[in-house]
Amino acid sequence: VGEALGFNAGIRSCLEFLEAVPWVGEEEDKVVTSLQGLQVDARGVTPLLRRVSPEITTTPSGILSHILDLVVKGNEEKGRREMKTLILKLLKEYKFPNNGTADVCNENLYSSCRSCLDALLLLFNQAAEARSTDTTAYSKESIAKQIALQADNLLWLAEILIDRQAGDEFVHLWSSQNELVMLHPKIPIVSRHLVSCVTARLFVAIGRGEVLPSKDTRFLLLDKWLQPLIDDYSWLLHACRSFDGKLVEEGIGRTISTLPLENQQSILLAWLGSFLKIGDNCPNLQHAFEVWWRRTFVRPFSEEQQCLLESSS
Repeated sequence: VGEALGFNAGIRSCLEFLEAVPWVGEEEDKVVTSLQGLQVDARGVTPLLRRVSPEITTTPSGILSHILDLVVKGNEEKGRREMKTLILKLLKEYKFPNNGTADVCNENLYSSCRSCLDALLLLFNQAAEARSTDTTAYSKESIAKQIALQADNLLWLAEILIDRQAGDEFVHLWSSQNELVMLHPKIPIVSRHLVSCVTARLFVAIGRGEVLPSKDTRFLLLDKWLQPLIDDYSWLLHACRSFDGKLVEEGIGRTISTLPLENQQSILLAWLGSFLKIGDNCPNLQHAFEVWWRRTFVRPFSEEQQCLLESSS
């Protein structure tokens, strides 16, 4: 209205007011639209728009990398947990445009993953050494807390990558952690069981089709990490409120069913040995066993019968 009347003093007064007050909720879009629609050369407009767009263009990936680094290294548990929830929500709501920025952001995420894996391996070595020496209870407890922190960091980063449809490489990365797998049984279960939550989440993701790793990677994940998950399963069921055993069992079973029959057989027979020893403290993969059984014994017979019928007709 001030512009239509040529009332420059009124325009300046409005701009001074808008510069001083917060723009709450939908007000921001209305204010920005109004400012961008002004035709007059109002010197106060550009500084106001700096509130929503920087004077110097910054790279989103660089900022994200810094935020990720701050969060995974945060010391205060409540603040770290709340910020992880918030950042995961924001990344789900906003997808970076396909102009190379998304790829750089994924690279930042994987860089954080590798840092956490390096830290976790160091902690596993320290925990294994502490178990065999006269390390103080305080030191052991400190190592256990750090292991839980790195496991939670990896689980959070995996969740982000899975949501961004960029989790295939994470499955390969996790499946290649030979040293972690070898050290796993040397670590007290109270310290290590949260690490198996990462494995469980990947099985669920494969079972849902959220990640599409290669056949070799799927087999490697099962071959390396299924037994550690079985060893920790009872603790996960009773110590982790967020752990959904039925969902994990379904994910494991579906992952097994994607492999060649020979691989299905070797994995399921190894599982059967554990299941017959520890029962409910082991993932229940009976449905996957049933699928393998039908494929191995029933389908060939059915196909043979069908061929006989066709040849005789």
